[in-house]
Amino acid sequence: MKTQEGLTAEQIEFFDQNGYLVLPNFVDDQACLNLRDQAMVLAEKYCPSPEQATVFTADGTAVHASDDYFLTSGDKIRCFFEKDAFNERGELRQDAHLCLNKLGHAMHDLDPVFDDFSHSSRLAAVARSIGMKQEKLLQSMYIFKQPRIGGEVTSHVDHTYLWTDPQSVIGFWFAIDDATTQNGCMWALPGGHRLPVKYRNRLTADRKSTYNEVFDSTPYPTEGLVPLEAARGTLVLLNGTLPHRSGPNTSDKPR
Repeated sequence: MKTQEGLTAEQIEFFDQNGYLVLPNFVDDQACLNLRDQAMVLAEKYCPSPEQATVFTADGTAVHASDDYFLTSGDKIRCFFEKDAFNERGELRQDAHLCLNKLGHAMHDLDPVFDDFSHSSRLAAVARSIGMKQEKLLQSMYIFKQPRIGGEVTSHVDHTYLWTDPQSVIGFWFAIDDATTQNGCMWALPGGHRLPVKYRNRLTADRKSTYNEVFDSTPYPTEGLVPLEAARGTLVLLNGTLPHRSGPNTSDKPR
């Protein structure tokens, strides 16, 4: 049985048990290509000069943690570079738009193409299917995962960075290009959303940097993760407390 535009009972049960759900062919190829084209437009429009560049990493080294450009990006559209985008002389290895890690964090409100994609009755129905009562779009990111330089994202949970009490964060991740084990697809720990959250990211008192409030210093498990390979147009739902990661993109294809 399926709710209006929402999930089946079997899909809801799988999500509840595993903390993730892979939905192939959720959006068509053209919708993905429209987003990719618009991301390039935004990258050209908002890309900072190399000397103003902010490097974003998610491999455990928060080089952006004290960067005002990052901390004030919640209601803006901003560009963040890959850590391997620069050579040993501090010069970009390729054109700037080919060296970006991501766009963030308010395209869903500020850009009409991302707004139209994000604010859909179908997505709202999926959110309600998994128990959300008053669903709110808080943050949007476009991850480039560039060929050859797309960085690793170490195991983490989204609740650490988007903290709610009680936990209510759900990630809606779309494959704009095919995501495989070769180009850095996501990996997730089935049932791992039941593990206690190990740390919470907080602002310092002066609101100029962040730090992690550590509840458990042991790392999230690295054994038992499964690859979430996804063809273009796939939607992956992620419980906010589900440990997940992605490897570097060492291939010649984007992800």
